[in-house]
Amino acid sequence: MKSKNIKFKSSQGHMLSARMDLPDSGECRTAVLFAHCFTCSKNLNAIGHISRALTDRGVGVFRFDFTGLGQSEGDFSDSMFSTDIDDLVAAAAFMEEEWKAPAILMGHSLGGAAVLQAAGRIGSVKAVATIGSPCNPQNVQRHMSEKIDEIEEKGEATVTLAGRPFKIKKQFLDDLREQVMDDIIRNLGKALLIFHSPVDKTVGIDNAAHIYKLARHPKSFVSLDDADHLLTDDKDAAYVGNVTAVWAERYFV
Repeated sequence: MKSKNIKFKSSQGHMLSARMDLPDSGECRTAVLFAHCFTCSKNLNAIGHISRALTDRGVGVFRFDFTGLGQSEGDFSDSMFSTDIDDLVAAAAFMEEEWKAPAILMGHSLGGAAVLQAAGRIGSVKAVATIGSPCNPQNVQRHMSEKIDEIEEKGEATVTLAGRPFKIKKQFLDDLREQVMDDIIRNLGKALLIFHSPVDKTVGIDNAAHIYKLARHPKSFVSLDDADHLLTDDKDAAYVGNVTAVWAERYFV
């Protein structure tokens, strides 16, 4: 696939680092806007394999680093789940102005919860796909449970996530608690594809069941069998990309 490294401005004025992946022909039948997992980046190996599978089928992919992560500007400690949603909306606006408006939103883990929230704010979106996503963004609190009291009392604390230190502020937790995901899922109004592994130890399969139960048709569930949460097996990531391309085709033809 062909790729272009670009930057665009967030709603808060930060320059966010993005990558546009294109089919070898350079022409796209449609475009996907991808949201990476919590504290990850657009360069996660699994995202690359998903993107390659999509571009092989003529689907362009726009992936970017959320505020304060990867190569994007901003302080991660000042970002919130709501900031991620705003970043997605800004990315979609940039895509529409400079390239092609996204018809499909894809999100991995917490990024999946973010695309569910953002879908209603992006008029061009016809379909949404989630990968190992929580039914409620508060799920991420379990990964910092030992520091919750300190964050509440002192207003912030340094938390180790995926082997790296991140400063988490109370405003981040407060923002998570304000999210009302059930209503968002019920009223999504878009085609929905849910990928989840029954052995996912980071975000349990019960999250996928909850999302599927609340969502209205058209909706589909695809089991990722023995895949881990980060899709470290390249074949699992390629499978997600290939299935998404085939499933979504009916929504952009």
